[in-house]
Formats: sequence, C-alpha cells, structure tokens
Amino acid sequence: MDLETFRMLLAPAGRGALDDAVRILADGADPVAAASALRRSHSPELAAAALTQASLRRRAETKFGADAAVMYFTPHGLEQATRPEVAAHRAARISAAGIRTAGPGPAAIGPAAIGAAGRGSAGVEPTGAGPAGAPSTGMGEAGGVRAAEGPRVLDVCCGIGGDLLALARAGCAVDALDLDPLTVEIARANAAALGLSSLVTVRTADAAAADPGGYDLLFADPARRGARGRTFDPMAYSPPWPVVLDLVARAPAACLKTAPGIPYEFIPEGAEAEWVSYRGEVKEAAIWTGMGIWTGIGTSGRRATLLPSGATLTASGAEADAGPVSRYLYEPDGAAVRAHLVAEVAALVSGHLVDPRIAYITGDRLVPTPWAACYEVTDVMPFSLKRLRAALRERGVGAVTIKKRGSAVDVERLRKDLRLSGSESVVIVLTRIEDRPFVLLCQPVTSQKG
Repeated sequence: MDLETFRMLLAPAGRGALDDAVRILADGADPVAAASALRRSHSPELAAAALTQASLRRRAETKFGADAAVMYFTPHGLEQATRPEVAAHRAARISAAGIRTAGPGPAAIGPAAIGAAGRGSAGVEPTGAGPAGAPSTGMGEAGGVRAAEGPRVLDVCCGIGGDLLALARAGCAVDALDLDPLTVEIARANAAALGLSSLVTVRTADAAAADPGGYDLLFADPARRGARGRTFDPMAYSPPWPVVLDLVARAPAACLKTAPGIPYEFIPEGAEAEWVSYRGEVKEAAIWTGMGIWTGIGTSGRRATLLPSGATLTASGAEADAGPVSRYLYEPDGAAVRAHLVAEVAALVSGHLVDPRIAYITGDRLVPTPWAACYEVTDVMPFSLKRLRAALRERGVGAVTIKKRGSAVDVERLRKDLRLSGSESVVIVLTRIEDRPFVLLCQPVTSQKG
C-alpha cells in the first residue's frame, strides 16, 4: 500500500470500503470471496487496500485489543509495534517523573559508550508536512503551545504510533517523526482515531537531523529490521547507534527502546538499563538517561520489570554461590537473567546456583516468587539418552516439556529419540554442572509469575 492509496482509505468512500471489508471477513468469507464481493461496490485498488487493512485489524486484536478496530497498520508496523502494556509502563515512568520544563542542560553520556560507538552529526530539525503536502498541524517545533500538563516528548522513529499513543494517554505532549511518509500518515490517523490529536503532532523528518534539546525527554525506537530481516547489531539500527547516542547527548533526558539482547558495551555510561518481561516473555530493553535531573533520584545500573504486575528488581550487590541440586529448581524470569540479577533472585528464594555460569537456582525451601518458575526435582543424573529413555519408560511418561541452559543437546532431535509412550508428564531440564552434561526430571510447582 502506498501513501495515495492509504489516503483513499481515509476518505468517506474508503471508510465505507473498510467497513464492508470488516463485515465480510466477520461473516467468514475466504479472501478470494471477500475480494470478489468488495469489487462489486469499490474499485479493485480500494477493495484490495480495504481487505488488507481489515485483515491487519483482525491480527492486531491480540496486541491492541479493542483499539485495533479503529487503528490502521502495515504488516511490518504491526509486527514491530510495542505492546500497549509495555508502552504504557514506559509512559507511566515518564509521566511520574514530574518533568515539566525543558530547562536543564543535556544529559551526560559516558565517554566509554561514545568511544565504542562513535558520534553522529547534529542538524536542524526539518519541518514536516500533513496530508497532500499541507503544513503539519499542532506544535511544529519545540516551544509551541500545547494543552498538555505533562512532559513534552520528542518521539523519533515513531512507526505506526504505538508508543506515541501511550505517551499521549499518560498526559505527555508528543512531537513524533518518522522518515517514511506512509508511516507518518498512519501514525497521524491512529492518533486521530483514538481522540489524541490535540496532544500529538506527527511529521516526516530524519531522526538524525532532530534537535531534542528543547524538549523534556527524547524517546527513540530505532528500526531493527532491514532488507534482510531483523538485525541484532545496534550499529545496523536505523538510525545507527552513534546517531542515537548523539541525540541522547543533546537531550535533557531520554528513553531508548532496544532489543533485549543489546550488548552491555553499547549501554551508555551512567544510564539505567531496564529489561521488561510481559507474561514471562522478555519484550525489550529500555535505556534511561537523565531521569535523575527531574526526580532527584539517580537512575543508573540494571533493572528488571515484570508486566502486568509491575514488579521490579534492581541490583543489590547480592552474590550467589554454587552447590548441589536440592529439592526445588528455580528458573529465573528472562528479564532478571538479561539484567544480570540472578543472584538477587537466588537471595529471594534462599537458594544457590546449580553451576556458577548457569542461570538455574536450587534450594531446599519452596518460596513462591514472581521472579522464577519453580519445579520440584525428582531425579538428577548425568546425561545419557539410554538412561533417560529408560527412566521415562519406567515412569510411564508420554509427554515432556524440555528446557535447557548450558546444554548443546538438540531438543527436537531428543524429543524424537525418546520414543515416548504413556499417560504421565514430566519436565526435562538439560544443563551443565561443573562442565558435565546433566539432566533433571522435575514436576512444575505453581508460582506467582507476573
């Protein structure tokens, strides 16, 4: 879909075509029948665009809930958009900081981070354009008048607008920009569809040329997908990491959304890195700088956050010894693992590590915690396919959940080689203890994940 076709969808005829497409799909028509039905009343181009958009809205329901029914998407935009729960968590942190006036100087970025990644170029933020080349509406530059009571945020690389919607709902006045005109138009339409246009301006601009100094906070979500698919190298982000760091260096405060696997050496010195897990799956890392300017409380180091509960864990200096496998095995949430807070989780459950280099915790006590899944250990044995198969056969096991850390075993190959039959189930944990492969047979214990 190109920009002109999308603008057709926003016109009365396009809205009618989209309503028809939503209704036809809801009635259970397959794509071919739906396309044929739409073409009876609409042009082929409009029918195709409406059908695609209706299909994307159905897919978006699992992520955006009821909002999906009025929002607009592209396939990549939907895939890359932040979950609303995660975006709302970040927006709440920004709103709660009490930022009001963009007065303090730029946040300092440690020389180690700048030296490792280099620096980008500064420039003057260009003026965007609205539909059909008209000037953008709302606040076109920092310092404009807004009705919002909360922080003024510059959102670069805004995509279809998942984050700017959460920021606006939290009371922030948001100036958003993206390099792609179609994406800008979609983000602007989403803000309008959800009644947030008075708090949001969206325009076409290059993030590298933005000037964040006149805003209270910079929010950046550099694209992590190129022509060859997803990239995990921050230097291959768009814009690249040096450009992002240059923006941060000129912003009073900043929040950067990155992939969970961002290498630690790319995290700016003095920043707080927060890993966020939603229902047990690590969704992102957020890097915060300059927040202490507003709150008076230093924000640096490592943090893990669980959603939807909002539980958070920070470094305490805890250390965890290693020892024998005990009655219970704890598998720390991925956010705690990414944040290097496994020792803190071990302290919470009064446990110790199975191996100094493996993120499995064991202990004699059952301590419910949202920070780890818990299993009761029934068997511990050196790994041997023959021995494992015999143990499962003896117990009548026909269904297994296989987990591994520190093991080179191919899980799918193992599953086939076990030749399971029976009515019982078990959790198989493959790991390494003192450089030797081990297998633990366990039963899950209900824990308070969140």
